[in-house]
Order: sequence, then C-alpha cells, then structure tokens
Amino acid sequence: MKKFVLWSLLFVPAILLASGGDAESSRYFAQTGRETDFLPRVFNFVIFAALLVYLLANPIKEYFKGRTEAIALQLKEIEEKLQAAKNEKKEAQARLDESEKRADKILDDAKKEAIILAQKISQSNEHDLATMTKHFEEKILFEEKRSVREVIDEILSENITNDDIMIDETKVVDIISKKVA
Repeated sequence: MKKFVLWSLLFVPAILLASGGDAESSRYFAQTGRETDFLPRVFNFVIFAALLVYLLANPIKEYFKGRTEAIALQLKEIEEKLQAAKNEKKEAQARLDESEKRADKILDDAKKEAIILAQKISQSNEHDLATMTKHFEEKILFEEKRSVREVIDEILSENITNDDIMIDETKVVDIISKKVA
C-alpha cells in the first residue's frame, strides 16, 4: 500500500504537468516569436555564472590558498614533531644502552666484591676458629692442671696429716733455704 502511495505521488504531478504544455508553448510563441526560450536562458545562465566567478573567485582562491598554507604548516609542524620524537627515541636508546652497560659493570663489580667479601669472611672465620681452638686447648690444660691440683690436695688432705710427717727444724730450714735460693 505504501509503495502505491509513493508511486502515485511521483507520477500524478508528472502527468498533470505534461498535459498543459501546448497552451503555454503557443502563448510563448505568440509573445516572442520563438518556440522555446532555451537561448535566452543559456545567456542568462552564462551572465549569472560570470558574475559568480567575478565576485566569488578571489575569496574562494584565498580560502583554498589559506587552507593549503594551514595544512602545509600543520604538516611541517607534524614533521618537526616526528623528527623530534625520532631524535628523542635515539637519545633514549643511547641512554638505555649506556644504562645496560653500567648495569652489567655494576653486576660484575658486585660479583667481584661478593667474592672478596666471602674470602675475607672465610679468612676471618678461620682465624676466629683457630683462636677459639687455641683458647679451648689452653682452657683444657688449665682445667687439667686445676683438677690435678684439686685431686692432689684432696688426697693429701685426706690421707696425710701433720702427725704423719716428721720434720725437724733442720729439714724446714733446708727446704726454706732451697726455696729462697
């Protein structure tokens, strides 16, 4: 139904306009002496187009010239920014390479330092161990001597009394003189 209405809206005005052509064209012929007004219309159109070109040509040219210059300027700015970005990228890459070299050097130095520190710690530990062993051996000797003295004192104090030892005065004088000498 919609298609029928749309087609009818298109064809009805065309049919109505086609039917009244003879009366109008004969009246135009009676007034001008020509059957059509094609040439005057072409002449009017040429004058109209020439006026438009005369009036609008320079503003249109200037608009497009300004637009071209603006686009060229934008393109130049974009190229400068692109070149600056490329330069920054090169600089950043150079800094990155330099940083990687420094990082490798730092790692190598750290490994060397770690080895040196490990050797120093090992030597210090060996020295401390030797010192501790020496002190331990000295303490063992001291404890052995002390325990021997304690055992001797204990045996002497338990088994021998003053009554068991007969020392006369001459022997005491001899012992003291030997100690003094």
